[in-house]
Amino acid sequence: MTTNAGSVTFQNVRKSFGSFTAIHDLSLTVEPGTLVTLLGPSGCGKTTTLRMLAGLEHPTSGRILIGGKDVTMLPANERDVSMVFQSYALFPHMNSLDNVAYGLESSGLPRRQARQKAEHGLELVGLAGMGGRLPAELSGGQQQRVAVARALVLEPQVLLLDEPLSNLDARLRRRVRTEIRELQQRLQFTAVYVTHDQDEALAVSDQIIVMKDGEIAQQGSPRELYEAPASPFIADFIGEANVVPCEVIDVSGNEATVSIEGLQHIVPARGARPGRNQLAVRPSAITLEPAETAAFPGRISHAAYLGDHIEYEAETSGGTLFIVDPSVDRPLAPGTRVAIGLKNRGIAIIAQ
Repeated sequence: MTTNAGSVTFQNVRKSFGSFTAIHDLSLTVEPGTLVTLLGPSGCGKTTTLRMLAGLEHPTSGRILIGGKDVTMLPANERDVSMVFQSYALFPHMNSLDNVAYGLESSGLPRRQARQKAEHGLELVGLAGMGGRLPAELSGGQQQRVAVARALVLEPQVLLLDEPLSNLDARLRRRVRTEIRELQQRLQFTAVYVTHDQDEALAVSDQIIVMKDGEIAQQGSPRELYEAPASPFIADFIGEANVVPCEVIDVSGNEATVSIEGLQHIVPARGARPGRNQLAVRPSAITLEPAETAAFPGRISHAAYLGDHIEYEAETSGGTLFIVDPSVDRPLAPGTRVAIGLKNRGIAIIAQ
């Protein structure tokens, strides 16, 4: 199977349905051989964007290019993309090999060659020797891999994945998302992946494009979005975060000294200026100390034991904080008075 990775470009794309505008002036680029995830809550426009790329919808204005070619008004069958659907869309009466070979045979490839390529496709996704099984004889994860193989054997410039793991249970989702990422890195195909699951996006992506209300809220690598959120929305959507008010006391080079409820802490400056601001504080970045220490005071209002950690809510004068504490050997009961401290990582000034 050859690599045929192409780039994707949206230039000032707008999509309206009657008086409702689903996508506002969208511009983005996906580099060849990368996996880019469109992430966002329901109704943000991510699926509409994917459907326009697939040719299932056409933009109201703007241009879409694949591999440098303008495909804005081309039908789906002329775009050199393949799509893996949420439902997998396998033919139940065909075995795995026939499902994978179907698109090849439909495009005119001789049956023998089509089946050879289909066997290779199944081997690539770890299903060698399972071509004779019907979809009903496969697990959910195996069905998903058949759908990926069926798309890959067509050697598209771009592979589109629309919520591909939503039908799997949590443990299987973790395993299959790892398999998708390893396969993409090994074969170096271009992929555009749609999900509303933040953990999934962090695990599989080279770049994440977070969408909100038909626009790009922020884009960057998983680490950039997690460690340097551009807004309270991003801070809370990419992993949970406590968004708390702070006072930037001093900025020196790349570091800023901030005060939270009287507790001073040094964080990356990110262009901040002295004055009122907001901090994104990850639940795992908060420490709970005995009430008499120098950190600012709080009171445990809720505690939930989850095996390898305990989730707490703590009431403070600045509001309720959500805390993840790995110290399961010393649980704190609701009503316990504590002092809130901060670790060195997992805290960021929210860009203004």
